[in-house]
Amino acid sequence: MQQIIHTLMFVAPMSFLAGLIDSIAGGGGLISLPTYLAVGLPAHLAAGTNKCTAMFGTAVAAGRYIRKKKIHWPSTLAAMLGAFPGAAIGTKLNLLLDDHIMHIVMMVLLPVVGIALALRPNFGENETWQTKTLARLALLSLVIGFAIGVYDGFFGPGTGTFLLLAFSAICGFDLITANGNTKVINLTTNVSSFLTFALSGSVWYAVALPAALCNMAGGWVGSGLALTKGAKVIRPVYYIVLTLLLCKIVFDFVA
Repeated sequence: MQQIIHTLMFVAPMSFLAGLIDSIAGGGGLISLPTYLAVGLPAHLAAGTNKCTAMFGTAVAAGRYIRKKKIHWPSTLAAMLGAFPGAAIGTKLNLLLDDHIMHIVMMVLLPVVGIALALRPNFGENETWQTKTLARLALLSLVIGFAIGVYDGFFGPGTGTFLLLAFSAICGFDLITANGNTKVINLTTNVSSFLTFALSGSVWYAVALPAALCNMAGGWVGSGLALTKGAKVIRPVYYIVLTLLLCKIVFDFVA
């Protein structure tokens, strides 16, 4: 019990912060997973416990977006159909290829993405998806889901962040709707991953469930900020997440 309390003293506030950031711009795993590793959990147990925690926080955020009707269901469902086979292919590629290739690609790509967004100060404020036919929107979403699913299976970090960017920049959704779509997709993948880890016994529930309450609180606060403030709060947090992601990728590459 003492070990659990000491662990939660560190994990709980970080879980709140992860839920807060994830519900606004994705990337909560960049905070929560290293936290579980830092307290000494083995890799598989840390990943499983993290998925359990994140699942609840994502559910709260997704629920708020659904209640506010900030989900475009046709594009979300199409992206989910593409994400599942994409993730499977990405996982197979991970087993065949050196992931240092992806590290190099991402170290080049992320600064380019950041500069491109900085040159578009109104990014994500306006909607243009209405100019596309439903069939075209569904096809674009299917391709997005597949491509980012491959990335998620092969590499993983920042998947929700890239989904948010793609739904906004490619499909033309404002950042709130793009975020809502992303949360539903993330919830689906989190549940799937959690069940896999749970069946293998790789979840420390005594820590995961209390931490989940903090993650849910963070998801509630963050989604509320995103829904009320829109791009004004999502965009700066997005830049923070991109910076964290770049730092992690560089660190993993040189370590």
